[in-house]
Parts: sequence; structure tokens; C-alpha cells
Amino acid sequence: MQNKISEVLLQNWDYAMDTEDWSPPLSDALEGVNSEQAGWKPQGAAGNSIWETVNHLTYYKDRLLRKLKGLEQEPQPDSNDDTFTVKESGEEAWQKAVAHLKSIHAQLREVIEALEEGAYDWGGAGHAPGEEVMSLILHDAYHTGQIVLLRKLQGSWPSTRRF
Repeated sequence: MQNKISEVLLQNWDYAMDTEDWSPPLSDALEGVNSEQAGWKPQGAAGNSIWETVNHLTYYKDRLLRKLKGLEQEPQPDSNDDTFTVKESGEEAWQKAVAHLKSIHAQLREVIEALEEGAYDWGGAGHAPGEEVMSLILHDAYHTGQIVLLRKLQGSWPSTRRF
């Protein structure tokens, strides 16, 4: 690790996916979820399923990865709601969606690790890379909380957790 900014970002990046801190990490929130649970929605029009949320998180991680690596961006969806779309079904497709999310997260970790002290100094338009990473960490935490709530509502979250 080369600098303090990378250390702080990596620590929080790991909290978001793999390391218990003040809240469960995303990997714990998804552990043991099957495709039926992943597709479940509470009554009412205002909720997304776990699977929809996973696809949304994957979309924004992939977008940032492409940006930081200087790769061509995928076409923009018509709206943020379109990033929650699930086009497949079944256990294999669900496991593939989770594996893709974790793979993109791991690839971004490598990019974050290589950020230098100037990660918050950005001469171009928009946010600096370090700011975008921190924003995505907070985005992950927000949606992880939603996933945990969905699991509590469906009765699939453990009544007692040990961490």
C-alpha cells in the first residue's frame, strides 16, 4: 500500500463486501439466499427485490471500473430504475449474478489499491476517483441495509448473528 488514501478506501471497500464493521457486509447479507428469496418483493409498489438490488449494485460497480480503467462505457440506461432489471430466473442465474457482483468488486479493489495520493485531486469534470470510490462504498452500505431488511421481512435473516 502506497498511501493513506488508498489504505482508508481499501479498508472501507472491504467493510462494504467482506468484513464486519458497524453493519453486516454485503457478502453476509447475500449468504444463503436462494433464487426464490432473491426474487421476493414485499407487498406494495415501492420495493425492489434482492436480485434487482444486486443487479443495480453490479451496474454501478462496473461503470466505475470501466471509468477508472479508461475502458469504453456500456450504453446508459434510460433511467436509474432500469439498473434494477432482472432478465433471467432460476438458481444458476442467481448464483451467476452474485458471482459477477463479487468479481467486479474484487477487480475494483485492485484499481483502488493502485490509487495514488492524488486520487482526490482531479483536473477534469466530475468527481475525483477517490470520491467516486467512497461514494460507491456508501451506496453499497445503503443497499446492503435494504437487503438485510428484505431478508428480515421474509424471515430468512438469522434471529441471532455471531460475528
